[in-house]
Amino acid sequence: MKITSAKIIVTSPGRNFVTLKIQTDQGVYGIGDATLNGRELSVVSYLEDHVIPCILGMDPQRIEDIWQYLYRGAYWRRGPVTMRAIAAVDVALWDIKAKMAGMPLYQLLGGRSRDRVMVYGHANGREFAETVDAVGRYVDLGYKAIRVQTGVPGIKDAYGVGRGDLYYEPADARLPSVTGWDTRKALNYVPKMFEKLRETFGFDYHLLHDGHHRYTPQEAANLGKMLEPYQLFWLEDCTPAENQEAFKLVRQHTTTPLAVGEIFNTIWDCKDLIQNQLIDYIRATIVGAGGVTHLRRIADFASLYQVRTGCHGATDLSPVTMGTALHFDTWVPNFGIQEYMRHTPETDEIFPHDYSFEEGHLMCGETPGHGVDIDEKLAAKYPYSQACLPVARLEDGTMWNW
Repeated sequence: MKITSAKIIVTSPGRNFVTLKIQTDQGVYGIGDATLNGRELSVVSYLEDHVIPCILGMDPQRIEDIWQYLYRGAYWRRGPVTMRAIAAVDVALWDIKAKMAGMPLYQLLGGRSRDRVMVYGHANGREFAETVDAVGRYVDLGYKAIRVQTGVPGIKDAYGVGRGDLYYEPADARLPSVTGWDTRKALNYVPKMFEKLRETFGFDYHLLHDGHHRYTPQEAANLGKMLEPYQLFWLEDCTPAENQEAFKLVRQHTTTPLAVGEIFNTIWDCKDLIQNQLIDYIRATIVGAGGVTHLRRIADFASLYQVRTGCHGATDLSPVTMGTALHFDTWVPNFGIQEYMRHTPETDEIFPHDYSFEEGHLMCGETPGHGVDIDEKLAAKYPYSQACLPVARLEDGTMWNW
């Protein structure tokens, strides 16, 4: 069996997606996601110029060997561009192998560990009343877990506050727009928001919050401590994780569960955090962390320390990654939760899939492979449109973490 061709499909049904399609000499093809939000064409170039010429003629059944070839053989390892290119190949090859076996992907990974996958949605508002209403809508939709972001008075375009009820795409301009930040204002406001939510909805629902790397370790510890009475499912990305020891300070001062890792690329990014038990959930995702092959290693390592998965699942990954993630979530024994931001109807039409939502959970289908395909003719109707993520500045103009 050989790889006979591979091509890149770029489409933009409201936001940009990069898809790799690998064809074999036995007529079976697989698709993988290679999207890097705001930097999509860098991965397209990496695949077209450096990866596809190398894998033509290879045996697609040798998934592990091809993964090692693309990782070790490049010499320049890791990084978001390299690992998304590797992930796209890896997912496409797993899709092919599962189709050849006539099995849904989760069966090849070892079968079910659960019947359904708990997911969380994104509720947000510009102020208290709007945020409470948004959470209520997700409760009405059947969600058991809800991430809550709120606008903060005096902060321009606070992170996570979208422009629609269910769809949120922060990459909104050809050049980065500028948002604001003030940590003191956020620390004074965010805990009050969760107090209001618990008064309104009680403690039967899981509530989550994303700090989006905005806080210093001491500020993050302060926030975690103030949020303890409201029993969050997790506090995500409370401080930048380049300095992994920073989480020691946070951990010493709060019992609020901590989650991190959506921008991690390899097991090396999270090794110390996991083995020192400084986090409770690892958020690395299939498209960002080298595909099924490498994410499985991360999850297995995390299981040794009772750290659970909480894979990133925003709209900056395509339904290909979401479908694959659900097969992974269905199998992985140390599953925690799956992020689920709904794609637009146009996106769902381009990427037909067999996963479904019911009562706060997603279920992967039984179609051989990962259960997601692409309509290339329809995709061509939505050409690439450059869009960048925003940047953040403090009130005095200092660049900050968006």
